Amino acid sequence: MKTGGQLVVEALVANGVKRISCVPGESYLAVLDALYDTDIDVVVCRQEGGAAMMADTWGRLTGEPGICMVTRGPGATNASAGLHVARQDSIPMILFIGQVQRDAREREAFQEIEYRRALTEVAKWVGEIDDPARIPEFVTRAFAVATSGRPGPVVLTLPEDMLTESAEAPAARAYQPVESHPGPAQMARLATLLADAKRPIAVLGGTRWSAESVAEFQRFAERWQLPVGCSFRRQMLFDHLNPMYAGDVGIGINPALAKEIKEADLILLLGGRLSEMPSSSYTLVDVPYPKQTLVHVHPDPSELGRVYRPDLAIAASPRDFVASLADVKPAATPAWAQRTDTMHETYLRWSTPPETGPGDVQMGPIMNWIEANTAPDAIFTNGAGNYATWLHRFHRFRRYGTQAAPASGSMGYGLPAAVAAKRLHRDREVICFAGDGCFLMHGQEFATAVRYDLPIIVLVINNGIYGTIRMHQERDYPGRVSATDLTNPDFAALARAYGGHGETVERTEEFADAFLRARASGRPAIIEIKLDPEAITPTRTLSEIRNG
Repeated sequence: MKTGGQLVVEALVANGVKRISCVPGESYLAVLDALYDTDIDVVVCRQEGGAAMMADTWGRLTGEPGICMVTRGPGATNASAGLHVARQDSIPMILFIGQVQRDAREREAFQEIEYRRALTEVAKWVGEIDDPARIPEFVTRAFAVATSGRPGPVVLTLPEDMLTESAEAPAARAYQPVESHPGPAQMARLATLLADAKRPIAVLGGTRWSAESVAEFQRFAERWQLPVGCSFRRQMLFDHLNPMYAGDVGIGINPALAKEIKEADLILLLGGRLSEMPSSSYTLVDVPYPKQTLVHVHPDPSELGRVYRPDLAIAASPRDFVASLADVKPAATPAWAQRTDTMHETYLRWSTPPETGPGDVQMGPIMNWIEANTAPDAIFTNGAGNYATWLHRFHRFRRYGTQAAPASGSMGYGLPAAVAAKRLHRDREVICFAGDGCFLMHGQEFATAVRYDLPIIVLVINNGIYGTIRMHQERDYPGRVSATDLTNPDFAALARAYGGHGETVERTEEFADAFLRARASGRPAIIEIKLDPEAITPTRTLSEIRNG
């Protein structure tokens, strides 16, 4: 006989869980007590949204479900921000929520929420465990659901009295991943379509990749001289200095790349969904019948044909699909090889930052310095905002597992993601890009970095405004500023108050020494970069946008 709390933790251990993020609550004290006797790394966070985003990051970087635990009511609703990120980004994650005791349900008890009604929109499955004897069944199912097909978040709620009740239950077993493989006829059809194409392109996205599958697809692209683009905030899926790389297919796409996709006669869409942001609001590919021949490879059959009707639909994860590409070889050097070279050269020009701009701080030279002074395996994280353009356009990702950024466009993601990434990879440098508005969404997680001695470097690009919203405001309602100005703390002093290292950069030439001091400090660090609000994008000022 074991308590429900013990059975939950035993099921986590059986399924290989090594770490969880949490904000403690009295509703699941029995689980916290059972965790005391394990080697599971419990990371205590300062807000449930940050805890959920850390779990998302672990799922994003490992492919295994990230685990988060929060208490009922406000704890759960705070965590829903992380659920939304994981759902839209196809990230495996399991959120455990303490629940009111069973005999108090449906009375609007203290902090009670019916989660199956409240969270179904942002989770693949929401379950509540009424009987402690069924805990192994529910937990193993949660792992399977979170990782199968299109990965995503699962929610399990744990009534407080169920966790303290004792029961006899079978020993939990590890879940078995569900894999699907393309058939020989599908691969033969792909080879024929490629051989007949004149202007093909591949667009990589989604999840269920691995370092090995990324490397194998790169070899496939080289055999076929195939130009490759990466979907929005999935740039780590292809080496940007490989001659096959054509650029990122996301917000602010290179117009030359957008033209190539529209004029392509074959698109190999692998792993992603080509949703609103990477499709430039559904303008790159016609809905529902693309002009281009579309080969769509996705692990969830329900996604194939849901928006775009493909000419060849293959239900397989990127890993399994790429494993079948070894025998798909061209009979001769493809006729489009010169086009691929031109597309890569165009990308290199597009990803070269400008040297000048308004104000005393120039982000272009700063990006050049970062490129020259960080290792290829450095991990970059960010949330959402115009500042992220500097990272996504001008950083050249080289390796898989070096990017954690929300395709859902969630502000506040970058800092908890950096904490999670550093907890996972202590031997690698982790750099977070954040705007001033973005940072303060989950800035309290800097305390978590200090608590666990995680020397991340956070670049707070401070222009005193909600930059993206101001840009759109000036475009649509020029000169009528409303609700987009910000009053900020001294971010460097804030870092020191938390026990970290703080720097302030007011001129471009100050950045290099500030970064080196932050790195040498061995502590979590914030470098506040005071950017002129006129420098709203790399190529346009706020005044230019206001004046049309």
